[in-house]
Amino acid sequence: MKRFLRLSFAVCMTAPFFFGLMSCETVASVAGVGAQVAGSIGVIDENTANSIAQSSSAIARAAAEITPEQEYYIGRAVGANLLNNYRVYTGNAALTGYLNKICAAIVINSPKPEIFNGYHVLILDSDEINAFATSGGHIFVTRGLIGCANSEDALAAVIAHEIAHIQLQHSIKAIKTSRITQAIMITGNSAANVAGQYLDLQELTNVFDESVGNIVTTLVNNGYSQTQEFEADSLALGLLASAGYTPSSLIEMLQSLEQNQPKHPGGFNKTHPAPAQRINNAGQTVNDYRVPDTRQYRARRYRSVR
Repeated sequence: MKRFLRLSFAVCMTAPFFFGLMSCETVASVAGVGAQVAGSIGVIDENTANSIAQSSSAIARAAAEITPEQEYYIGRAVGANLLNNYRVYTGNAALTGYLNKICAAIVINSPKPEIFNGYHVLILDSDEINAFATSGGHIFVTRGLIGCANSEDALAAVIAHEIAHIQLQHSIKAIKTSRITQAIMITGNSAANVAGQYLDLQELTNVFDESVGNIVTTLVNNGYSQTQEFEADSLALGLLASAGYTPSSLIEMLQSLEQNQPKHPGGFNKTHPAPAQRINNAGQTVNDYRVPDTRQYRARRYRSVR
C-alpha cells in the first residue's frame, strides 16, 4: 500500500516531465480513480483506497490555478498583516505620490501592465532598510530604504525589483508549492494510520485555503529564494530600460545598500541575498541594455520631493 502511495505521488510530481500538457491536477485525479478501482477489486482495502482518493483530491486542489482576483485578495491579506507591524508614513504625501508615478511609468511599459486592482506603492514609517511586494500589486518601501537612494533612477530600481516579483508570481508559486507539500504530508500521515484512525483530509484541504494569507506572510518575512531574487533583478533591468531609466541604477542602488546595511541590521540583511552577490549577478547582463543616460533631467524633480 505504501508503495502505491509513493508511486501515485511520484507520478504526480514528475508529471510535467513525462506527460507534457497533462497537468498535475489531471494526474492526481487519475491516481484517485486508480485507487478506487484498486479498492473495488481487493488489491488494497477500501479505507486505504478512500484515503488515497481523498489525498489525490487535495493535490488536485493545491495545483489549481489561482485567479487574478484571488491573487489580489491574497496580497491584500498579506498587506494587512504587514501593516500590523509597520506604520504608514504620512509625513510627505508628495513623496508617496512621486513613488506611485515612478511605478506607473515602469508598469505601463512592462509586459504585464494590468492586474486585478493595479499597482500601488506605500511608504512604511521605519528606519529599517527593506521593501515588500504582495501578489495583489501592493508595494511597500521603508523610509530607510528610500534614504539609501540618491536619484530617481535608484528609487525606480527598487520599485522595478518589487514589480518583477509580482509579475513573476513568486509569492503565488510559493503558495502552490506549500499547498502541494502539505497535501503530500497529509497523505503520508494517512499511510501511517492505515490500521487505525484516518485524518479528515477534506477538512485539512479546506484549511489550505484559509491559511494562504499566513503562508505568503511567512514567505515575505523570510524572503524569497536566492534564485528568485536574481530573477527579479534580471527582470528589473529590462523594466528599467523599457521605461527609459538607466539599468545600471540597480547596481548603484545595491552598492548603496552594501554600504548602509551594516548600520541597520535586519531588513534586507534577512530577506535578500548579500548585495555583492546581486551586484555580481546583475553585472553579467546590465550591459545588454543600451539606454541613454538621462538621469540629469530627472534630478530636479527628485530633489523637490526629498
